[in-house]
Amino acid sequence: MTSDETAPIARSLETLRELSPDQADAVLALLAAAAHDDGQQAVSEQGRLHLRGGAREGVSHLLLRVDGDLVGYAQLEDTDPVEAPAAELVVHPAHRGHGHGRALGSALLAASGKRLRVWAHGGHSAARHLAQVLGLTLFRELRQMRRPLAGFELPEPVLPEDVTVRTFVPGQDDAAWLAVNAEAFAHHPEQGSLTQRDLDARKAEPWFDPSGFFLAERAGRLVGFHWTKVHAEEGLGEVYVLGVRPGAQGGGLGRALTVTGLRHLAARGLPTAMLYVDADNKAAVAVYERLGFTTYETDLMYRTEI
Repeated sequence: MTSDETAPIARSLETLRELSPDQADAVLALLAAAAHDDGQQAVSEQGRLHLRGGAREGVSHLLLRVDGDLVGYAQLEDTDPVEAPAAELVVHPAHRGHGHGRALGSALLAASGKRLRVWAHGGHSAARHLAQVLGLTLFRELRQMRRPLAGFELPEPVLPEDVTVRTFVPGQDDAAWLAVNAEAFAHHPEQGSLTQRDLDARKAEPWFDPSGFFLAERAGRLVGFHWTKVHAEEGLGEVYVLGVRPGAQGGGLGRALTVTGLRHLAARGLPTAMLYVDADNKAAVAVYERLGFTTYETDLMYRTEI
C-alpha cells in the first residue's frame, strides 16, 4: 500500500472482475514504476498472479485513471469465510500527492462494506498516514528476515526417525502437496486456501524449479515440505513456503527441512537467504533466529474496527 496527500482532481474509477491483457500489462508497468521508487512491490506475488488468467472468485480490480492514464490500482480479495476482505493498493510515483490513494482506499471501504484489511508492504510513513486517514488500525506485522549464505557453514540436517526427503514431481505430487499445505496452514487462509489453479500458476512462472522443492515423507505419506525460490536478479534465495503436517510437528522436522533448503540455496551460489514470518509466531521466529536470520524489513496490515 502506498499513499499520498489529498487534492481535488477529476478522476475516473473502474471496478473489474478480470483484466484484459492490455490492462494487465498497464498495471504491471505501474507496479514496476512504484517498486523502482519504493524498493519493494506494493502488490504481493499472489496479487500479481491474479492479474492474468481470467476472473478469480472473490477478486476485484480497481483501476484509477486521470485523463485516460492509469495512475492507481487496487485489488480486493474477498475469499476468506471469516476475515474481512483483504486489499493492496498503489499510486504511480509521478502522480502521488493528489489524493489518489485516499480515493482508492475510500472505494475499497465502500466495496467491502467497511470491513477491510489492507497491506502496507514496507510499512512506509505515507502508507501509515493513509491508514490513519481511512480509519484503519494496525492488525498484523509480517517480518522479512535474512541471513548470509556465503562463508557460513550450514549443519547437516537431522531428520526425525523414518523420515526421508525427496524433491517434488510436478503432476505426480500436486494433490498430496495441496492437501498437506491446507492442513499445515489451516490457520493461515492466504496460504492454506491455495488451489490447483494457484499451484499451476506458480509452476508456470520462470522461477519455478522442482529441484528446490523438498518433500518429507514417512512410510510413503507426505508429512512436510520446504519450497525454495530463487530471486536471480536480487541474488536472493527464499524460504518460500515451509510446512509440517499437524501431528508431525515438534520432532525437529521443520528445522531439518529449513536447513535442507538453505544448503540447496547455498549450493546455487546465492549469497543471501530470506523468508517471511508473522511477528507473533514466536516459535518460528526463534527457530529462524537460531539459524542466523535477522529482521530486514516489515510489512504491516491494517484493518477496520468493524
